[in-house]
Amino acid sequence: MAFKWYGILLNLALVALVFGGAAVYKYHFRSSERKSPVLMIRDSDSGKLYGKWPLENAEFSIEFIHSVNQSPVREKFRVQDKKIMPQETLFYSFGAGMQSDIEPGQIMSRDGDALIISGFDTAYTELNYIVGTVSDHILSIEGRLPMAISLRELCGQNAHITICIK
Repeated sequence: MAFKWYGILLNLALVALVFGGAAVYKYHFRSSERKSPVLMIRDSDSGKLYGKWPLENAEFSIEFIHSVNQSPVREKFRVQDKKIMPQETLFYSFGAGMQSDIEPGQIMSRDGDALIISGFDTAYTELNYIVGTVSDHILSIEGRLPMAISLRELCGQNAHITICIK
């Protein structure tokens, strides 16, 4: 009789281990997926999804040639609590459409020929861009395998896009 109860308890322990392990496996991988924010690019009008990428380091940047002053610009962002936080803007010359005054809390510095503005305190739920007609916009994603994605190739010239985090 004791042997029968021992077998039943052993079977119950095995079932608990299998289902408990599956629950731990499911929880571990689903919760780790939630920890990495996902950057999504959509068409601003139709909502068509152009692509989505996990942000391992929660950092990305958009680089382009400014349409007026024809010099490179890099806008660097960090994601926190599904909000897009500007970190710095790097550019090489002032001109129409470029920030020329710094706001309270912001810092303007130099790195060689580049000017850098940092210290932004605004958070965004989304960013809107018009992909370059003359020059491309490049999405750069930091991580183990850094990526550089041509938004012109992905979305097309003059595409109105929205970047958001999920």
